Amino acid sequence: MLKIITDSATDLPKDYVQAHHLHVIPTPVVIDEVDYFDGATIQTKEFYDILDDMNRDVRTYHINPEMFENAFMPYAEAGDSVIYLCFSTGIAGTFNAANIARNNVLENYPDFDLTIIDSKCASIGFGLLVSKLVTMLEKGASKEEIIEAADYFIDHIHHVFTVRTLNYLIKGGRLSKFSGTIGETLDIKPILIVDKNGALTVIQKVRGQKKSFKTLVEYVKENAYDPSKQTIAICHGEDEAALGFVKELLDKECSPKDYLITTVGCAIGAHTGRGIVGICFFDADNGKFQKYFED
Repeated sequence: MLKIITDSATDLPKDYVQAHHLHVIPTPVVIDEVDYFDGATIQTKEFYDILDDMNRDVRTYHINPEMFENAFMPYAEAGDSVIYLCFSTGIAGTFNAANIARNNVLENYPDFDLTIIDSKCASIGFGLLVSKLVTMLEKGASKEEIIEAADYFIDHIHHVFTVRTLNYLIKGGRLSKFSGTIGETLDIKPILIVDKNGALTVIQKVRGQKKSFKTLVEYVKENAYDPSKQTIAICHGEDEAALGFVKELLDKECSPKDYLITTVGCAIGAHTGRGIVGICFFDADNGKFQKYFED
């Protein structure tokens, strides 16, 4: 059988994962030198409560080859054909670790048909991509079609997001303490995207949280294919007030067909803190794959 599997950096809602019987490999997170696994042994609410205490030692590491081998082996033993969609290689080393594991599994199961795809995506943008391909699988698409569609949708997906505080970017070394402290003092909010290489890039800096949210929605208006014909994804760091403000703006300015809403998990949240808000969408229609998305 053909299977799609992924990892918890998709931040897909649990009800979606359960409804579609999706295998999601959990991302590790280390809290005060103890290993936990995103969505498996720690949930987002508990995670953000811990993260709020800047004195706690919280860090992540990517899924390692041994973890991947344990995830892939049952499929190899069953003779399944598998597509694994992984967290952007521009942000983490997941893709390389998965390929090491693939080569190790092939030593014992040389006929194992496993394709590993670098999503070049993160959080719910990654989840939005996976949901597209899961729909195609459930509608009977072949492996070749799904791989081709993955390339197409990766080329046309956009992520734009902001953070409430710069403290976690400073703590994680992604922003200098000097620049970050000045930014915090001036209430500077960076507007970031995931670029075409799957890496994080700051495209603008604005003052104030509400201004940052409005800038996110402006980015959607300027870059999205007709929002009334697509699902717009929103992610947030356990911040319902921020989610409500952004969703209200999107309703007013873009009128999306539908929403996919989720909480940012450990893989991204550890480096951003509570209050991250992101919007993800496509800049083109479904192209030659439209037949798989008709009601």
